Amino acid sequence: MKPSKETDRSRLLNALNVRNQCPVAKKCGGCSFAGKTYFEQSVAKEKTVRKLISPFCEVLPIHHSDEPLYYRNKVHSAFKRLRNGRVICGPYESGSHRIVETDTCFIENKKATAIIRDCAAIAERLKISIYNEVNGEGDLRRVLVRTADATGEIMVVLIIGSTYFNKKKAFTDELLRLHPEITTLLININKRHDSMILGSSEVKKITGSGYITDTILGKKFRVSADSFMQSNHAQAEILYSEAIRLAEFKGDEVCIDTYCGTGSTTLSFAGFVGTITGVEINESAYLDALKNRKINKVTNAEFVLGDATVYMEKLSKSDTKIDCVILDPTRAGTTVKFIKACGKLAPSKIVYISCCPETLARDLKGFAEQGYKAQIAKPVDMFPWTDKVETIVILSKLYDTE
Repeated sequence: MKPSKETDRSRLLNALNVRNQCPVAKKCGGCSFAGKTYFEQSVAKEKTVRKLISPFCEVLPIHHSDEPLYYRNKVHSAFKRLRNGRVICGPYESGSHRIVETDTCFIENKKATAIIRDCAAIAERLKISIYNEVNGEGDLRRVLVRTADATGEIMVVLIIGSTYFNKKKAFTDELLRLHPEITTLLININKRHDSMILGSSEVKKITGSGYITDTILGKKFRVSADSFMQSNHAQAEILYSEAIRLAEFKGDEVCIDTYCGTGSTTLSFAGFVGTITGVEINESAYLDALKNRKINKVTNAEFVLGDATVYMEKLSKSDTKIDCVILDPTRAGTTVKFIKACGKLAPSKIVYISCCPETLARDLKGFAEQGYKAQIAKPVDMFPWTDKVETIVILSKLYDTE
């Protein structure tokens, strides 16, 4: 049964009164609005978006989350062995690589947090060698957990710092005994000396399919260890629904979806346009996108492996007619070359989904120089308690700059 409007209103009011009381928030730095109510943090985020984006267009009210706690479906942690033999895990202290030991996290999926804590306990009991960042030696380096809200599937990736994982069988057997709900268990070797979570080596399966499947707006999406997927499932559905609504597609548009990841945006939009091509630089995500298209039997979508800017520049030099360009880049935003290529390609509409208001404002200025006017903006709180916020902006081509 579909919840009534009164029920939805009650849930929202309850959510707005929630307060994040994390005891290690100051050390961790992950929750910028810890100690405040969800309403207070939402007001602050909307104010930020309005300050930066209102010079370009109208900014609609922020779309709150009905469930602002324990939403993050991708969780990872490093480990450290103390002098007394205890193995601890948790986030890094802000601006350092010192682990902040904590039993819970108010934004992480509860099951993912429990699995990581048990990994630390197992490592302590079995005397597993813990990776040392100073000398680059040791076995257990990190654990990555990905959960699928719609299907309940769980992926665990054990990231080790050596070629061979001593006591691998004992460790994995114990982990699966404690958490039989894990649907796929993987191992990745990472010998890099940077902050990258996964190493470049192949991810090897211990058990399961090697991926998890989640659903967004009725479509299934296969997610591998290093594929991008929105970290808040419920708000991702809101984000895509709002983008589709604001874009006001006619149904016959030829679209390009850049920075498309596993194809969640591409395939979600496919039913509302004529044809759509997703562009993704990460090969694993690209391969997942191809499989996702097949799983969902979408016939009007294609995927291309490549850099978004390079692809757009090449396309802008052809006679191809594009009606709409969709982009959802990283916090760094898009490139000047990408924006200029859009100007040459001259789609009538651009749908920009951004996770950083600062770079969004910068890029909107660049699009304005190419003859594009921002029409409307809608912030969506994908990351409660953090300083991050997603914003959808619809732009229209008003004039030719040439």
